[in-house]
Formats: sequence, C-alpha cells, structure tokens
Amino acid sequence: MSDGPRRAPSLAALRERAETLRGEAALRRMAAELAADSRAGARALAERCLRRAREREREGRRLARLFSLRRRLQEGGARFIAGVDEVGVGPLAGPVVAAAVVLEGTPRLEGLDDSKRLTSPERERLDREIRAHVRALHVVEVWNEEIDRLNIYQATLLAMRRAVEGLACRPDHLLVDARTIPRVAIPQTPLVKGDARDASIAAASIVAKVHRDALMQRLDADYPGYGFASHKGYGTGAHLEAIRRRGPSPVHRRSFAPVSQLPLFQSR
Repeated sequence: MSDGPRRAPSLAALRERAETLRGEAALRRMAAELAADSRAGARALAERCLRRAREREREGRRLARLFSLRRRLQEGGARFIAGVDEVGVGPLAGPVVAAAVVLEGTPRLEGLDDSKRLTSPERERLDREIRAHVRALHVVEVWNEEIDRLNIYQATLLAMRRAVEGLACRPDHLLVDARTIPRVAIPQTPLVKGDARDASIAAASIVAKVHRDALMQRLDADYPGYGFASHKGYGTGAHLEAIRRRGPSPVHRRSFAPVSQLPLFQSR
C-alpha cells in the first residue's frame, strides 16, 4: 500500500543543506532543484544559492589572477617559487618580521589578499590555511638592536634574505614585494604592491603579519603600559604618551624618533 505523496523537505532542512555547499556547480544544481518548489522560502533560497555561486566564480577568477605570474614562471621551468614579504618597518618598537612562503600546488585560499586589507580574524584563518598548503615556509625576526645598528632598510633586507635562506627547499625563483634582495643567488622579480598582485607574496604578507601581531601581544605582557597589544608598536598618540611618561622599553628602537629625541639618547 502506498504511503501517499512524498513530503518536500522542510525549508530549515534545505537551508542547512545549502550551507554545506561550497562548489559553484553544486550551488547551481541546488538552485535548479529549488526552482521547481512553489514555496516563497524555497525560491528565496534558490536566489541565495545563485548569488553564492556567482560570488564564488568571481573569487575564483580573482584568485586565478593572483596565481597568474606564478603559473607563467612554472611554465618557464621554475618548480619552486617563493613569495617574500615583510611587516613592521614603521613601528617604534619590536622587530621587523619577514616571511618566505613556497605554496604547494594552487590552493584555493578564499579571501587571500594584502594583509593590510584583511581583518585580524581573516588573517588568522588564512594563516592556518596557508600553513596547511605549503611546501616550505620560514619566518625571521630582526630585532631593535640590529635595526638600530644597521638602519631599518638594511635590517628589512637582512630579514628577507634570512627568510629565504631558511627555507627547507631551495626556490627556483623569488617573488618579492617591491624590493630586490641582495646577496641571494636566485632569480627574483620585485613587484610594486606585490602583496595585492601575487598569491605567494600575499601569503608571505599574511604569515609575517600574524606572527608579528602575536609576538607584540606577548611583549605587551612583558612590558605593560605601552599598549603593544593594541597598536603593535606603531606611533599612536597613546603610545607616544606612554614613551614620554615611562621612557622607552628594552624593545624600543633607539634610532627612531621620538625615542632618539629623548635627552637620555641625544648624546649617544
């Protein structure tokens, strides 16, 4: 005996199923299924599925552009390509941090971009995903003592060179944000605004930024009162006031104004 017509899935069940879909094709298939459903909620869900499919297609095209230079280098024979970037040039305290990243394959890293364009949660999510898709990765800190001795530009180049030299595999080519790294016998391409133009450089930018932010949060516990956890060593009004009130901490850059302008350091 027949149990009668089969009941359509509830809208709640359909919404839950739609949330699990990630691929464009799967989202479009579900939208087509829902088009035959007369319920207004089902039609609205179909529209959301189509919107998500279009958004994913746009993101796929954007990511393909970020990987385009890397793909051309691989077609020319380069096997391992490292993206290199740094963070922490401008702060008054803490290290400059450089990262070198060799991505494995062409991972779909949703939202990959210049680290400055991303929120802290977005950077932390991407840092985890990048680390899950690397052949090699190395992060280097160059601290305030070396920055003061060398100057910030030379310290930044040193951090980037050390990051490349610390990779577990030797790259065939380097993609570097806006610089050429001296004393590195590997072909390299400097890209202005490279962290917004190339996936490997963007990945290095994110890894370096997440690493340095976590380090500055730890320094906030070691040297309370300067606000390192919030401003990460940059010269905000509150940070400048803390330096005037408390004097510099052991991790402040003595060669940077306003620390260098304090009477204690002007004669040194």
